[in-house]
Amino acid sequence: MNSYVLGATDVVRVSVWRNEDLSISVPIRPDGKISVPLIGDVQASGKEPEELAGDIRVELTEYIREPQVSVVVTSMGSHEFTDRVRVTGAVRQQVSQPHRDGMTVLDMFLSAGGGNEFAALNQSMLYRKMNGEVVAIPVKLDDILNRGKIETNYAMRPGDILSVPERNF
Repeated sequence: MNSYVLGATDVVRVSVWRNEDLSISVPIRPDGKISVPLIGDVQASGKEPEELAGDIRVELTEYIREPQVSVVVTSMGSHEFTDRVRVTGAVRQQVSQPHRDGMTVLDMFLSAGGGNEFAALNQSMLYRKMNGEVVAIPVKLDDILNRGKIETNYAMRPGDILSVPERNF
C-alpha cells in the first residue's frame, strides 16, 4: 500500500504533545504550505504526514525540548480528481467516481449501468497513464459478461478511463 502524499486542500491536524497552544488544524494552501505557530510556514505538499511531522519537530526543537509531533490528515481533498476512475462512451450513464481498492473493470462498467444498445463491448479500451504515456489496454467486456472469460477484467488504478465504443453499422 502506498503512503498518502499530502497536497493542496488537504486538511491536517498538527498535534504537539503537552503543547495544546501549538496544536492546530489547517488546510494546506495552494502554495503547498501550512502555517505553524512559532515556526511559520512549512512545506507540506508532496510529503507524507510522518515526513511533515518530522520537519515540524526539527523546527520546534529551537523552542521546545524534545517536541513530540504528530500529523493526521482530517480531510483529503487533493486527490479528488487525480484518484478518480471513469467510464465513457456507449454506456447507459457515463461515470466518474473515486477509486477504491479492489475495484475492477467490471465494477466500473456495472456502475455505469452497463452498455447501451449501440455498445461494441469486446472493443472496449482501458486507458492508463504509465511512465508519462497513455497506454490503451484492450478489454473484452462481452466475454467477461456472457462467456465468463475474466482475463481482461483488470483491476482499476487511480486515473484509469474505461472507454466503451459504439459498433459500426
